Amino acid sequence: MLDRIKRFNWLMFAAMLALVALGTAAIYSAGNARSEEVFHSMWKANLSTALFGLAIYFVLAFFDYRRYVSLLAAPAYLFSLVLLVAVLLVGTSTYGGRRWLWFFQPSEVAKLCVIAALAWIYGSPEPRPWLRRFPGFLAACATIGVPALLILLEPDLGTMLALLPATLAMLFVARVWRRGLLTAVLAAAVLATAVLAAVYEAEKPGVSEDRRAAIMRFVPLRPHQVKRVKIFLFPDEDPHAAGYTLRQAMISIGSGGFSGKGFRRGETNHLKYLPQSISMNDFIFCVYAEEAGFIGSVALLALFGALLAPCVWTAYFAADGRGRLIAIGVSTLVFAHVFVNIAMSVGLVPITGLPLPFISAGRTFLVTVMAGLGVVQSVSIHGREEDR
Repeated sequence: MLDRIKRFNWLMFAAMLALVALGTAAIYSAGNARSEEVFHSMWKANLSTALFGLAIYFVLAFFDYRRYVSLLAAPAYLFSLVLLVAVLLVGTSTYGGRRWLWFFQPSEVAKLCVIAALAWIYGSPEPRPWLRRFPGFLAACATIGVPALLILLEPDLGTMLALLPATLAMLFVARVWRRGLLTAVLAAAVLATAVLAAVYEAEKPGVSEDRRAAIMRFVPLRPHQVKRVKIFLFPDEDPHAAGYTLRQAMISIGSGGFSGKGFRRGETNHLKYLPQSISMNDFIFCVYAEEAGFIGSVALLALFGALLAPCVWTAYFAADGRGRLIAIGVSTLVFAHVFVNIAMSVGLVPITGLPLPFISAGRTFLVTVMAGLGVVQSVSIHGREEDR
């Protein structure tokens, strides 16, 4: 037991706790700017959720991940598909989509289940040469594609897009038909470029309605998604309506200056220029950056680096294929959320609904991320032991 405690990755754990503390403070500040009393105590809900997630973290960390991945990965994956179907049939409808089933979001749970399933299949210690070839690539497409399609039907494009880089990184590390993987990545890049070009051509000033309609027939996006891409391409075209949120987000970040305005002193947030419906979730980085400034933002990024670097280190030194793939999958998933959330706040990518890990308010996502990191911690502790 003492050896296992020595292998406990304290840097990863300390970075996680620091991020939880910063997130709770940011939620407290953002919640108190809202007039509804219920949001004033959201920081308490976040803290209690973090404590619950911490209990799950320790349970997963100190049990050998090889045991529960071998026993539970396949059933958990199938159960996540059942939940994704259930949310489409009887889930709660909010903001035009069905993403909530009772008190949690199945799509967040499904991301971790897909990572575990891929690690179980492609990290098996038994030699399975066919998994590295074209049949293995097709099996991976099916394993990822079914939950991704169900998530897309909710619709939740942001969550689906966050899942893809994590799974692609796992397949690349697992050496699954890399020619096919590179072809898929290139095809996705070409498709994304074509969609951006089509929206640009359809929405640029002076285009007739008939030409716009003719172009948009070939764009596989919903109206609200087209609107977000248009805002990304033409951020200054309608600053008081469609582009208002992005404009205020960038003003909020920029007004923080070098050292920030201080805790609960962010004027853009507290004067409600930043839309209150997203200040605690997707755009909470703006609230944090205005109050903490450039120094605080760099410190936040450093904490994410201190969290993710040990995950990659754990993957590199893991003697077990399943542990290596889990560590890569979880670290890439967290990185994707961090990159996209901050990038959309400063206008580098189109706006999409992705929370910032540990900082945004979101119970299911917080517990899921902490559970995933608990498994990575288990890889750090048990990954170099013999599989007995």
